[in-house]
Formats: sequence, structure tokens, C-alpha cells
Amino acid sequence: PGFEEDVININVGGLRRRLSSSALSKFPDTRLGRLLSCDSEESILQLCDDYDVSAREFYFDRNPGFFLYVLHFYQTGKLHVMEELCVFSFCQEIEYWGINEFFLDSCCSYRYHERKLESRHHNWDEESEVSSVDTSPDEISDINHDLLRYSTLRCGNVRKRLWLTMENPGYSIPSKLFSFVSISVVLVSIATMCIHSMPEYQEVDENGNMLDEPVLHKLEYFCISWFTFEVSSRLLLSPNPRKFFKHPLNLIDIVSVLPFYFTLLVDVTVGSDSELGNLGKVVQVFRLMRIFRVLKLARHSTGLRSLGATLKHSYREVGILLLYLAVGVSVFSGVAYTAEKEEDVGFDTIPACWWWGTVSMTTVGYGDVVPVTVAGKLAASGCILGGILVVALPITIIFNKFSHFYRKQKALEAAVRNSGKKD
Repeated sequence: PGFEEDVININVGGLRRRLSSSALSKFPDTRLGRLLSCDSEESILQLCDDYDVSAREFYFDRNPGFFLYVLHFYQTGKLHVMEELCVFSFCQEIEYWGINEFFLDSCCSYRYHERKLESRHHNWDEESEVSSVDTSPDEISDINHDLLRYSTLRCGNVRKRLWLTMENPGYSIPSKLFSFVSISVVLVSIATMCIHSMPEYQEVDENGNMLDEPVLHKLEYFCISWFTFEVSSRLLLSPNPRKFFKHPLNLIDIVSVLPFYFTLLVDVTVGSDSELGNLGKVVQVFRLMRIFRVLKLARHSTGLRSLGATLKHSYREVGILLLYLAVGVSVFSGVAYTAEKEEDVGFDTIPACWWWGTVSMTTVGYGDVVPVTVAGKLAASGCILGGILVVALPITIIFNKFSHFYRKQKALEAAVRNSGKKD
């Protein structure tokens, strides 16, 4: 008690100064200003490192050079930047003393914020480089937890090595061979489906029904047998079957084989497509779903997995991009309709103009519908230029996220290899 009438002594790292309570009371929210309202030993020790009651001296284990700037602040109400300190050390010091950045004098404010932004960009670059060799501890912990499950399973060590061989292409030479065979079968399956759609490879029986070419038919059976073996083996070797069905790549593997067995079941139990009516169209749709087998390549491609993770975590940016495109298409379609509706060149209605607006905003430019009037051409120019700007805005953010997830995926693969080889 009695601080309001007396002078208090401050000792910061050996630097002693006397401050009047009137100067401190002007800034009651600062650390020294709050000393005036302390009424107990506990409250005082929460603000300083030590104190001497008889000498009315408070000790602070902080930078004595910076305290001179603090004294200047209490005398003038303005804070100046200490050039000898890096910007983040300066932030920590003013945060400790309870001084807001708002009190920075105009001569130092701009330089301080500029240095702060530069440091943040530099730190972001460093974090990006670090992420190329590090990955999430939680993900590594999950991998190690799954690998520990094998110790409680029958033939656990063998099952673990087989699972790592099938899951991680870079684990060993056999895993690279397995990955190569799997990719080759996927490519053969896609090529078979594409070749089967060509007229010269299609055969017709006496009733006009489409028949599969024998060689292509055998290749299809071989590919589906491999896919079935692959997904069944992964399911049997998986350390956590419940987590197996939650993984997107495993779901892709399951979906890639289901259409074949569905169409085979329908052909065996009901008959050919010509006898099925509407159900035959459903069967055809399921056969076309075989094209999704190309997604199986994501299991062996770090880039495709990183792309999937990028799209998953960039839904806001993609949504903003679609919103910008929708607004631009709507606006420029209306302008083009107003300018071209009497010219009979395909701009008959605003919905008909949406196709032209979408093609122009995305800078594809098919040229199937083009304006002929001066006003229409000016609208088209604005649509194209606006499309370039709109598409370019979120692309940088999405690209940065892709780079981050790509480095993270590579680091995670390395963590899996190291976890598997510790034995």
C-alpha cells in the first residue's frame, strides 16, 4: 500500500531506475501499471520475478537494454523499435511488459510491420522445407499402432511384411515388382475396354446380339481375377479390417470389381441385355463403370494421392472459384443475350447463352457460338479477360496446398518404410 504517493524502484537485469506512480498510473493495463493495484505477495510475484519490501524494489529478469525503451514509453506515451532485436523478440518483449503495438510511434510503425511480414514469409518458406522431411506425428503413431497389432496375430511377422509389400511400393524390391505388375494390369484393363468399343473388334451373333472378342474376353477375366486377388489379399492382411473399409483407396478397389460380378450375376440368372429391358441399361452403366479402374493408379502414385488430398482440403477455394465463374457466366450471358438476340447466331435465350459464357470464362473457346455485333464482341472480350482473372485467383492457393500434401505424402511413405524395417 502507498504506491500512489511514493516512487518505486525497478531493477531489470541489473539496470536500476526510479519511476513515479503517477507515470505508471497513466497505463494501468501494462505490467508495471498493474503493480499499483497489487495488495498481496502472491499478486506481486505474478508480475515480477522478486521484490524487496524495505527497499521498495522490484526485480525483473529481462533485457535491460530494451527496458530503456520501456522507460521512454512511460515518459512520452510513444514506443520505438529496438533495431538490435529481431522483430519476434521485440514482439515478445512488448507482450511481456503489456504494451500494445498500437503505441508504436509513426516513425517506427511502418518499418516494424514490414519486417514482421518479411519474417513471416521467411518462416513459411522454412516450414515448407521442413515439411518435406517431416510428417504428422499422429499419422506416424497410427502407422506404428497398426504395425504393433501384428504382434498379437498368428504369423504376424509374415503378414506384416506382406502387407507392407502390397501397401508401400518403395518398401522393398518385391514391393516394386508388385506395384509394377498391378499398374500394368490396370493399364491392360483400360486398354481392353477401349479396344472393345471399336467396331472392328466387335462381333455379332445370328440374333444381332453383341459378342465379346475371345482374346479381349480372356484378358478381361485375367484382369478381374488379379483385382479380386489384390483386394482380397489386402483385406486378409490388413491389421485393422474396420479401418480397411474406411480408406478411400480400398473403396476404389472394391468398386472396380463389383460391376463385373454384378453384370455376371445378372447374365447368369436373368439372361442377356436384350431380354432385360430397363435392367439391361443398368447393366450397361455398370459395365461402363469399369473406367473407374484408372483410379486404382492412385495407390501407386504419390501425385494422384496428393491431388485427392488437395481437393479434399481445398473445397473452400474450389467453391469460391465456382462461385466466381457462376456469377461471371450469369452476368456476361445476359449481356450477350441483349446484344445478340436478334442476330440468330445461337443467343436465342439466356440459358442458351450459359454454354457460351462457360466456354468463354474458362478460356476454352470452342467457337461453336460466337457474337457478331460490336456490343457482343465487347462483352465477349470482357468475359474472356474476367475469366482469366477469376480462374487465376485461387490457383496459387490450391497449388501451394498440393505442394504441401505431396511433400507430406512422400515423408509418410518414408515413415512407413522405416517403421517396417526397424525389426
